[in-house]
Amino acid sequence: MLDFFIGVYRDATALDMALESVVFVFGIASVWYAKQENILVYPTGLIATSITVYLLYQAGYLGDMTMNVYYSIISMYGWWRWSRGSSQSVQPLQITTTDRAEKLVGLLLCLLTMLVTWLVYRLFGRQIEWLNWVDILTSGLFFTAMWYMANKKLENWVLWITADVITVPLYAWRGLGMLAAQYLVFTVLAVLGYLQWRTALTASARNPGPTETDQSKLLP
Repeated sequence: MLDFFIGVYRDATALDMALESVVFVFGIASVWYAKQENILVYPTGLIATSITVYLLYQAGYLGDMTMNVYYSIISMYGWWRWSRGSSQSVQPLQITTTDRAEKLVGLLLCLLTMLVTWLVYRLFGRQIEWLNWVDILTSGLFFTAMWYMANKKLENWVLWITADVITVPLYAWRGLGMLAAQYLVFTVLAVLGYLQWRTALTASARNPGPTETDQSKLLP
């Protein structure tokens, strides 16, 4: 069992192991802050994703690498979106559910991301095997989840949970025990995040504040 978690790191450099440790800590911190609806989700997430881009490129997992490039970019967008509430002239961003148009946008984003990820594999001349197809699918789910989170849509947690559940055995199959364990923690935190956001959304709908402008999209 111990070999499953650390065996893959026997040939890793001290730098890579140190970087993975930083990613592990800041990645979990980011999901925890997201669950708390705390804007620190973005700076902690940026640290984790920026380092992960380098690590995944070194490992050759191009789909995951592409997604972490996107995470870094969308984290900056999400940071801006969540912080706009500090301005008195702008309403604070509220947790809402997606409407039909936003669901369609999410589906298109997912499909487009899968296409782009597939093209990345082809661009680098990599043979696409079944594990890569799973990677392509989870890339689409994670991409859309990140977009929904930036806009505080409750459904972001549903996508995180789905993709995390797929990713845990995927990394275990690859022999990446620490990453599998990390995504297992992500799954638990995502479930807790969904429950906490849904509770806050329900409470907000029952006790609307003066700044809420879109009650039609809140849960009854």
